[in-house]
Amino acid sequence: MDRVLVPVDGSPLSRRAFEIALEEHPEAELLALHVIDPTEPGYSVVGHEDAGQHEPPRGSSEWEERAHELAEELFAELSALAGEAGVELTAETVVGRADRKIVDHAVESGVDAIFLGSHGRSPEVHLLGSVTEAVAFRAPVRVCLVR
Repeated sequence: MDRVLVPVDGSPLSRRAFEIALEEHPEAELLALHVIDPTEPGYSVVGHEDAGQHEPPRGSSEWEERAHELAEELFAELSALAGEAGVELTAETVVGRADRKIVDHAVESGVDAIFLGSHGRSPEVHLLGSVTEAVAFRAPVRVCLVR
């Protein structure tokens, strides 16, 4: 595999998907994608249970600015992991509906596979999260789901 896309949302499963992509494809170009979705409370880094009580209103410019800051912190952590494995990481943050942005990025970037956590931060227990399910069924490339 030449290029692998790993969508990351700061959840433990997205981190695990990133680690597995590193382990299984150390020679591949690794692309980390974080989607800031102002309409979906459970996906973006901002708004998760550890974010604190004083977050700006969802969708405000302050909220989006904070979301970008948290995405950069997430990418710094992932870059360190990649660096330890001797892999260079390309990271990008986009704004929009997560499932669509992930599939679009996979197509535009010409990736060979997507490594994705089976679900994100949602407290409900499902086999697949809604974003994961949509990506798995719409992606034009192999999708590796990590549980």
